[in-house]
Amino acid sequence: MGEIFAGRYELIDPIGRGGVGAVWRAWDHRRRRYVAAKVLQQSDAHTLLRFVREQALRIDHPHVLAPASWAADDDKVLFTMDLVSGGSLAHLIGDYGPLPPRFVCTLLDQLLSGLTAVHAEGVVHRDIKPANILLEATGTGRPHLRLSDFGISMRKGEPRLTETNYVVGTPGYFAPEQLMGAEPDFPADLFAVGLVALYLVQGQKPDSQALVELFATYGTPGAPQGIPEPLWQVIAGMLQPDPQARFRTATGARKALNAAVEMLPEPGPDEEPVEVFDQIGPLPPGFGPGGPAAPAPGPRSHVHGALQGGGQGGDHQAQPAQQPSPMPETGGFHLAPPQQPPMPHPAQPSAPPIPTSTPTSTPTSTSTPAPAPLPAHATSPLSGAAQNPSQVPPAAAQYEQALTRPYTAQGPEVPTPPTPPAQRDAHNPVQTPHKRLGPPPKVTVPVLLLALVCFAVGVWALTQS
Repeated sequence: MGEIFAGRYELIDPIGRGGVGAVWRAWDHRRRRYVAAKVLQQSDAHTLLRFVREQALRIDHPHVLAPASWAADDDKVLFTMDLVSGGSLAHLIGDYGPLPPRFVCTLLDQLLSGLTAVHAEGVVHRDIKPANILLEATGTGRPHLRLSDFGISMRKGEPRLTETNYVVGTPGYFAPEQLMGAEPDFPADLFAVGLVALYLVQGQKPDSQALVELFATYGTPGAPQGIPEPLWQVIAGMLQPDPQARFRTATGARKALNAAVEMLPEPGPDEEPVEVFDQIGPLPPGFGPGGPAAPAPGPRSHVHGALQGGGQGGDHQAQPAQQPSPMPETGGFHLAPPQQPPMPHPAQPSAPPIPTSTPTSTPTSTSTPAPAPLPAHATSPLSGAAQNPSQVPPAAAQYEQALTRPYTAQGPEVPTPPTPPAQRDAHNPVQTPHKRLGPPPKVTVPVLLLALVCFAVGVWALTQS
């Protein structure tokens, strides 16, 4: 099983990586559903401030993938969002190449709809590109687009986190005014949408610099081959180098797009349907559609319930005994190898187990190799999970048997009966141990010191009078 983060999010497997963090598929134990969790990799002040800005964005729109919640655990932070499994527009182009014009118009309409909601909150995205536009796995049905990754977005009027002459974004999707150091504004996002539209209908990344020079030299050129004229006029309206000649709002561009769709030719009967596949892949072993196969309550709750710092720590689920997992950074601990069986002679009892903070332990004096460390919840061979394996999940029961069987076989299951007292007679009197009278030294010494201090204070008071 995966690491449980802050006692709530169980990280399962990585599904993506960005500039500031990795994206994991995770199980939300509170809401009982799968989510995407973006774990921040760096913890410097600049990155944390961007993280705070991104996770604070709350936009409820069907075509916007904004953060839903966040959590912190020691020096790690993450925020979660809906899990979108259809990949990005880059995956779609990689599968099909240039897309049909009507399909492109459907995607552009949804993208402009989501961007309208983002701009309505006063937010400039600043990083619109195919890799940040995700798709639900809808198969051959109507596509469903989600605009994501607000890591460098900012509200208009907020202070910039970069130097004045420093541009943030993805090369190839900058608006001309961004390269000139202008303040981020909504038309810059629309320029990036025009480049994405050109990428969808041509199947390859456009040369933004060459387009700017072409528009600046010859004005709006004619429609490239394979692009219907009505659709090209909308795309060209977003690609104007001068932001004043460009669409000023996403709503205006969307209205022009809807009018252009009415003039597009109907798709031919031999046109191949576009299918949006599941790009994430199946769940790893131990997880199903309803969550982890082994429920969180029970023996695993003792492993993951440790508290550290200000949040709830997580731990890795126990691994097979042949290859124990290393100690995680937060929560949980490992025990030393179980105690050796008692020797036949009562005067040589075996040493009790000593908890350790690392997975490694000191080798014993015997030649038999020490067994693997026990998980944090296996503190006794007579625990409830060991006595009643039917109440333990299959995966946990298998692990429990692998680790606790040698331990319970070596430990005394029945207490050793006490040795009967020796018979008392006249020739062999029982020798009772000598017991010292009075309180123990740990009590006597402090009392004597206190009395000596009181005596000294009394003598000093008498001499002052």
